[in-house]
Amino acid sequence: MSAVPTTPRRQTSHEGTTPAATPQATRVAASHVVQASPHYQTTRRHSLYGTEDRIILDPGSRLWKVGFSGEGKPRDVFLADGETGGSLWTLNRASKLAEREEEDRILEAKLQACLRSVFHNSLLTDPKSRKIILVEHPLLPLHIKETIARVLFNNLQVPSISFASSHLLALLAAGRITGLVLDCGHLETTVLPVYSFRPLYPHLRTTPLAGARLSSHIKALLLMFGTYIPPATSLSAAMNIPAASRSVRVPQDVLTDKVIDEIKTRICFVGESFDTDALASGGRTSPSAAGGNDGSELDLPPSDPALSESEFSRVSADVDSSFAASSGYSVVSHSQLAGMAADAHHAGESRVQALATMYGRHSTATDIHMRVDPPPAQQTGTGRGMLIIPGWIRERAAEVLFEGGDVDESSVAEVILDCLLKVPVDLRKTLASTILAVGGTPMLPGFIPRLQAELVRAVTRPATPSSSPPSRAGRPRPATYDRYASLRPLLPYFAILNNPSPPPPASANAAANAGKAPAFTPATMAWVGGSLAGALKTGGVEVQRERWDEAEAQPELDIDVGDDADGDVLMGGDSPPRLALVSRSILPDWTRTPLPVGAPPAPRPPAAPAASSPVALQA
Repeated sequence: MSAVPTTPRRQTSHEGTTPAATPQATRVAASHVVQASPHYQTTRRHSLYGTEDRIILDPGSRLWKVGFSGEGKPRDVFLADGETGGSLWTLNRASKLAEREEEDRILEAKLQACLRSVFHNSLLTDPKSRKIILVEHPLLPLHIKETIARVLFNNLQVPSISFASSHLLALLAAGRITGLVLDCGHLETTVLPVYSFRPLYPHLRTTPLAGARLSSHIKALLLMFGTYIPPATSLSAAMNIPAASRSVRVPQDVLTDKVIDEIKTRICFVGESFDTDALASGGRTSPSAAGGNDGSELDLPPSDPALSESEFSRVSADVDSSFAASSGYSVVSHSQLAGMAADAHHAGESRVQALATMYGRHSTATDIHMRVDPPPAQQTGTGRGMLIIPGWIRERAAEVLFEGGDVDESSVAEVILDCLLKVPVDLRKTLASTILAVGGTPMLPGFIPRLQAELVRAVTRPATPSSSPPSRAGRPRPATYDRYASLRPLLPYFAILNNPSPPPPASANAAANAGKAPAFTPATMAWVGGSLAGALKTGGVEVQRERWDEAEAQPELDIDVGDDADGDVLMGGDSPPRLALVSRSILPDWTRTPLPVGAPPAPRPPAAPAASSPVALQA
């Protein structure tokens, strides 16, 4: 019987010297042959067919981002408060106990609806078989974290929750373990330094200048300088009456939260900075510094600091919330604004008018005509109204975020520099060269390059000489305080990792870091970092459901409440709330971590003297 014929192969002279295929090459070659699904170009099982992937939950005050670990973008991004676009929580909390309890009940109902929508509508998965990675803000109020954990454990029965810092996860998405992370969200802007994957929470700095302040500032500017053309009452009027003769001031009911968000996200951008130092000294600026045409001059607004742009937007927001329009087209006028504020408000109003004139003269942005729904009281016409947005508002509305000088409301650049002043000197150069801007507000076109320019400008700004005479004759005038003088040697090292157009580098550190971050959008970098952490089976502090149930089943006397005696949970009752005690003893909280070795203990208030018993009084 003849043998089975074999395929002839070519003889090679270097068979003995050919190296064997490496395991990595074998895996790569096999990945092109064996695939888990023809629709996904990966070898791993997709989250739809397995339960190992964790759910990444990034809850914000307005926007929630949810998805599975190992994926490059969230499955769903939605408004937490529905179509209204409001915030689930604010920076303020009711002072009275009854009002606070009512707010907590409303918040728990809204959070329960959001979390059920995440599993049943967005992800279509069973919550009992999925571990959760919660991307938490470092300043997330503890009662909100308690409510989220209570809904997830008691209502949805999730196996575990891992709490991870949003700043740390954003830095992980950038491929770094050390950096200075700026998170500019809706309610506030926070800066947290991270060194060797360790967040330095004591050096955290924050400012309320964020997306909410920008929205209120845009609304205030449109109420003063915008134009609204209502729809014609009939088709003949639309053909015979010109639109210019029908233009009025912008009604307050037109500028809803949805309209303001659309203007902010689709129309506005951040322009280059003016040389305001030269303006403040009364001099002229060059056309290149002004950003205008040749031969143009910038008009100096009145230097009266009675009302800055941020104060103007804050006062206008208060007026909008308290002023009820009598007619459909009545808006907040100059006299009404002046009546709501102090006498200095009138001088500040003229400064706002001068700023508007200066910005309008040197702005290159065009006006935008935007179709909006008419007010409910004026919906008798045909079609929709027209909102005319001046080009200088589109370009200069974000100036409110870069206006500093206030102790309580530092600018976005000043809060970074204040954080650098607080960190140890040995870390300043490393952190200054690895700045990362994340959040929704940095997605404005031109925001990150403007932030880089503002950092350099704030550090190099010369100290203004004092005009006051010396205190005593013959003695020199004291030098003006230079706030950021110690940071001036860091000028060559300033670099933002996700800067789309970095300036020419002045040092090796800046050249190695500026613009080198992956091209993730700033708003999703924290979620992407959580996705990477879930794929690597890592994360923050994990709380198991069994531990939560055990702590909830313990008798109340076994829980030590001595450390919580100064908390707000003990107000208004003889016994603390049961769920608050359970969550405080289980959930991680960096504000209650033990002090480092050698740190002085926190002072405690003196104990109240015990009331004398009748027996002691008789003795």
